[in-house]
Amino acid sequence: MGGGLFDAQETENGYTVKDGITDAGLEHFKAAYPNESISKEDIFYYIYGLLHSPDYRSKYADNLSKQLPRIPCVKTAADFWAFVDAGRKLGALHVDYETVEPYPVTIEGKPKADTDYYVTKMKFGKSGKEKDKSTVIYNDHITIKNIPLEAYDYIVNGKAALDWVMDRQRVKTDKASGIVNDANRYALETVGDAKYPFELLLRVITVSLETMKIVNSLPVLEIDQ
Repeated sequence: MGGGLFDAQETENGYTVKDGITDAGLEHFKAAYPNESISKEDIFYYIYGLLHSPDYRSKYADNLSKQLPRIPCVKTAADFWAFVDAGRKLGALHVDYETVEPYPVTIEGKPKADTDYYVTKMKFGKSGKEKDKSTVIYNDHITIKNIPLEAYDYIVNGKAALDWVMDRQRVKTDKASGIVNDANRYALETVGDAKYPFELLLRVITVSLETMKIVNSLPVLEIDQ
C-alpha cells in the first residue's frame, strides 16, 4: 500500500488531531485480515514494527531512498499481530528512553560533585591502534567500561544511537555562528541534573540492546501479493 494511508481530523475544540491512519487505510487492513478486530492504533504500531524489520529495509531499500515508504500487508494475521506487538514495545521504549534503567556498565573513577560529570567530548578507548568501543572515556574523572558491542547494532539515520549520544552530549562551537552548544548547560538549566549526559549514554545502551532483541525476534517478512 502506498499513498492515502495517513490522515488528519479536526476536533470540536479547535485543535487538530493527527489520526495517522485514514479510513481507507483501516479498511484495507480489515480486508486483508477479515477475521480480526483491527484498530487504527494497531495499524500505526504495525507500521512502526515493520519499519524496523531488516527484511523490509532490504526489500524496499531503493523505494525508501526515493519516495514514501510502501506499507504491504504480511501474509498471515499472526505475523501482522507480531509486528503490532513489536511496534508497541519499540514505541514505548523509544518514547520513554529517558526513563529506562541505565545499563550496568563498569565505572572507573569515583565522581562525587556535579562538576565531576562535566563533559567536553566523549571518546572511545584504545586497543592498540584500534578503537575499543567497549570503553568510553567520559571525561578525566570517569571511564565507562564493558559496554556490549551489540549495543552499536541499533542504527538511527545511518549511525549507531550511541554514536549520536556521544556526538551531541558535548561542548561544541558552531564555526559559522560562533554559538556554543553546551550539553552541560542543558543538563543543569533544563533537566536540573548534571549527570544527565552520563546517564543518557547508559540509558541508550539499554534502549539499543532492548531494541535489537525486539528487532531480532521479528517474523521473516512474507508479503501477501
